Amino acid sequence: MNMQQIVSFIAFTLLVAFITWWKLRKADTGSQQGYFLAGRSLKAPVIAASLMLTNLSTEQLVGLTGQAYRSGMSVMAWEVISAIPLIFLALIFLPRYLQRGIATIPDFIEERYDKTTRIIIDCCFLIATGICFLPIILYSGALAFNSMFHVADTFGISQNSAIWAMAIVLGISGILYAVVGGMRAIAIADVINGIGLVIGGLMVPVFGLMAMGGGDFFRGVDRLTSDHSQLLNSIGGSHDPVPIGAALTGLILVNTFYWCTNQGIVQRTLASRSLAEGQKGALLTAVLKMLDPLILVLPGVIAFHLFQDLPKADMAYPALVNKVMPLPLIGFFSAVLFGAIISAFCGFLNSASTLFSLGIYRRIINEQATDDQLVRVGRRFGLVVAVVSVFVAPWIANAPQGLYSWMKQLNGIYNVPLVTIVIMGFFFPRIPAIAAKAAMLFGICSYITINYLVKFDFHFLYLLATTFCLNVVLMLVIGWFKPRATPFSFRDAFAVDMKPWKNAKIASVGVLFAMIGVYAGLAQFGGYPTHAFTIICYLIVAAVVIYLLVDALRQRRTAHATYADIKEKP
Repeated sequence: MNMQQIVSFIAFTLLVAFITWWKLRKADTGSQQGYFLAGRSLKAPVIAASLMLTNLSTEQLVGLTGQAYRSGMSVMAWEVISAIPLIFLALIFLPRYLQRGIATIPDFIEERYDKTTRIIIDCCFLIATGICFLPIILYSGALAFNSMFHVADTFGISQNSAIWAMAIVLGISGILYAVVGGMRAIAIADVINGIGLVIGGLMVPVFGLMAMGGGDFFRGVDRLTSDHSQLLNSIGGSHDPVPIGAALTGLILVNTFYWCTNQGIVQRTLASRSLAEGQKGALLTAVLKMLDPLILVLPGVIAFHLFQDLPKADMAYPALVNKVMPLPLIGFFSAVLFGAIISAFCGFLNSASTLFSLGIYRRIINEQATDDQLVRVGRRFGLVVAVVSVFVAPWIANAPQGLYSWMKQLNGIYNVPLVTIVIMGFFFPRIPAIAAKAAMLFGICSYITINYLVKFDFHFLYLLATTFCLNVVLMLVIGWFKPRATPFSFRDAFAVDMKPWKNAKIASVGVLFAMIGVYAGLAQFGGYPTHAFTIICYLIVAAVVIYLLVDALRQRRTAHATYADIKEKP
């Protein structure tokens, strides 16, 4: 360990903790709404920062960079194509969620189907949180910190012991943030750490390119685009981790689960002060996702150029940070990573507490529970889940294909069946509860059988797309022969202002063409003639941005004029 690293790490971490405490000291965290949904008060920038930081945790930084180290830029599909599900969230999912005034996704499942279906979904979420989401966050964080601070060498312990120790430290830190402060503490810290993560995340490839060029950034860029330039190709082939066909089918479904039905993510938008703010937050997140290839994927390609003999691909990111970043900046960036780890850990832990308190405890154990009891039980359950995740985390080192692929494949057990029943619940009001149960059972059993037991040579994303289609057919058939007695309808709970953002659709068009432009621009390195198409995409994006800016200025002038007229009236 280096003293400069330690001092800069501690200083930034304490700064974030102090600002969070200062903002939180008079806030409501004792009520159900205040603890679980931040009092439904979050604005678009806070929502976007919170969504980004939950997503950009070390399982992304370590796992996705590791995939890029092995396979190149085509793995950016996991991040860039997230723009499509985020558009779905803004235009389709969020209006329906907020209209019902729900606090959790299983709340909607219960209203749309029945209590039993809701409990099944609750259990799936809670099991996945305890043995998948949280352990992966802790393991990837422990791996990064062990490498950057040389924990094993400093204390003279084994690598495995160092991973255990760091997982425990990170778990305890996450518990203090989430269980004590709830959703508002997480959101406040996310804004600060989000800024630091973007700055630090962009510094890593900059210093990496300088290292590639022997201190000259532009020489590094030239080397990147000439040596092994095929690694920059965005179009995945059939043998890549994300073939382009899989990216446009199963991956969209997986990301739709993540951004539109995953409680740990959606809870941020459910806490928005209005539908318009939630839509702006979701679409702003989609814009920020266009930066992800620079922060998450490009470092893996740079690491491949700098060292090709790493024992594990998942070590690429911490190894790159250690090699190219100045010591004080390593401390700062470690603090930012610490914030990202805590944010993601807290987000999923808070969501698990929410699901258990509102979904299982109040509905099965104590239907008369007060707000104070719900918050208290949620905190205790969060503690139990956190302890379980700490003990599971170190075992992820045995994952054969790296933690990122392992995580996505494991989540596939239940995520696409869940997406299926939510989408069918939206658009087919007579689909009955028995159809949802059958789809969950069929989807889970078929995926486990084909992907883990029989093990066909079939990419798991294609398998998920096939499962989705079969589940849709199954639910339609059951709905045809045994429809609901009365069609389901969305009734307004008046929880928030439901006036939508008037520019949501035009902004979505801009986001979509920005995503296509990123793909088309990098596809040139794979020999695809996409130069002219890339220019067209970004001209459309520029036109959308200009329109939104002009409209924002017009609205501001109108608001000022209205305010002036009101002041002049006696």
